[in-house]
Amino acid sequence: MRRAVFSLRMPVLSLAAWLAACTVGPDFHAPNADVPRQWHDTRHTAATAAPAAPASGADVASVPTLDTDPDPRWWRNFNDPTLDALIERAARGNLDLQQAVLRIVEARTQVQSAAAQGLPNVRATGSYQREQLGLKGFLESNGVYDKVNRLGAPDSPVNAIAPGAGPALQNGANNLLDQLTSPTNLWQAGFDASWELDLFGRVRRSVEAANAQTEAALESRNDALLSLEAEVAQTYMQLRGAQALRDITTRLVEQQRDVVRLTQSQAKVGLASEADVKSASAQLAQTQAQLPQFEQQIAQASNALAWLVGEAPGALEAELSAPAAVPPVPPTVPVGLPSTLARRRPDIRRAEASLHAATANVGVAVAQFYPDVSLTGQVGTRATNASDLSRWSHLFYSFGPSVSLPVFQGGALVSNLRMSEAQQAEAALDYRKTVLTALRDVDNALVVYRTDQARRDSLADSVAANQTAFELARDSYRNGLTSFINVLDAERQLAQARQQYAQGTMQVSTDLVALYKALGGGWQDGGGAAAASALSGSAR
Repeated sequence: MRRAVFSLRMPVLSLAAWLAACTVGPDFHAPNADVPRQWHDTRHTAATAAPAAPASGADVASVPTLDTDPDPRWWRNFNDPTLDALIERAARGNLDLQQAVLRIVEARTQVQSAAAQGLPNVRATGSYQREQLGLKGFLESNGVYDKVNRLGAPDSPVNAIAPGAGPALQNGANNLLDQLTSPTNLWQAGFDASWELDLFGRVRRSVEAANAQTEAALESRNDALLSLEAEVAQTYMQLRGAQALRDITTRLVEQQRDVVRLTQSQAKVGLASEADVKSASAQLAQTQAQLPQFEQQIAQASNALAWLVGEAPGALEAELSAPAAVPPVPPTVPVGLPSTLARRRPDIRRAEASLHAATANVGVAVAQFYPDVSLTGQVGTRATNASDLSRWSHLFYSFGPSVSLPVFQGGALVSNLRMSEAQQAEAALDYRKTVLTALRDVDNALVVYRTDQARRDSLADSVAANQTAFELARDSYRNGLTSFINVLDAERQLAQARQQYAQGTMQVSTDLVALYKALGGGWQDGGGAAAASALSGSAR
């Protein structure tokens, strides 16, 4: 008996293995990113943190570690707890990120829907019908009623055989005809079942495509998280930069007020002219006119941060109103190698997943050319009275395979296949374009970061030189060795140098954020990504 069971199992297992392996269409293979071995801008450097006060023109740049990937929690390198907290809050409360998480839920639901096509479909059925078959007309047209009526006639053969039996037989026949021609009640209850045998992998390819689309949705969420972190950091840098510019301008206003008072005092004793007083007052008014634009920038940056963390305008004003320095850049910035960029950048990973889905859809289109084989069955009970549905004698059933083979579709199947192949080619080009865009973003970010550091260092030297020039001009004016115009001009150049240096410092920090974003860090496990993962728990 065991040998018989074993001999039966072998063909069944072989058939199941063959069916699982028979999947038409191309198989997906991860594309080659085809990236260079090194970054194009080989001169890139990572500058050390800018000093608190403008220093001399010493070269403080150092070369980053090229073979080390950037820290996924790159914002912690700025050593600013407020920035860390804002990014964590944004990962939890940003509405765009929550929408991206819901799209993951939608994609995973599509996977379940696609997989359900390969499972048996069982339905419970029940019905009630009152039927009138229209037999009376057929019976009349065939003379059945006339023949029944002749049964009761005196010359009926029935009476000749059994006298007096004709009328009784006629009544019985009429009663039977009345039952056959009267409306009837038909009750039915049972189950319908169908199961498509996925012989050529149409369902499996559909599930493969749905899984790839889910991966694309996940990477879209990762890309949204990466962009969110970078936007929060850059907006925070702009806020601190605007506050620094406002403080510099406020101190300059106080200094210019002192100059105006000094000039007015000297004019009273004949050591300065009225023109000098007006020039100093005009310089003060011009500097004061810069303060409103900095206040505007601070308010806009604060509101932008509130929006990014999912709160109303003004919600962060209390905790961000106190001025703070622009977070300095770290001494070195690991940028990794181009070969690892495709694994770090979510947009490249999303493009790869989209290519996978397009390749699987080609298999779906190919499978539509092959027969669809299904097993169908029906079982239940049927009766004219509802109380008889539970009786075994009213059982009915049917089962068997069904085959559907496309013969003529007017070219629809061929067109669908060609469209799927075109979409696959388009997805392959999109993947290549995404890789090139990523390489361009990183190289541009490296160039901008390097050149803006050099500009910031030069601006530091400019501030130091203009500070010395202003002090010399002011001392010379007090000693009557130069005109007041020289003092005002030196003061104006010093103010411009300080503002440019503050803007340059903010720009370097902002450039580093752009570099981190281009390198694709920030969505991996840990840090802000961990907070977003908690939000996406419902999508798992």
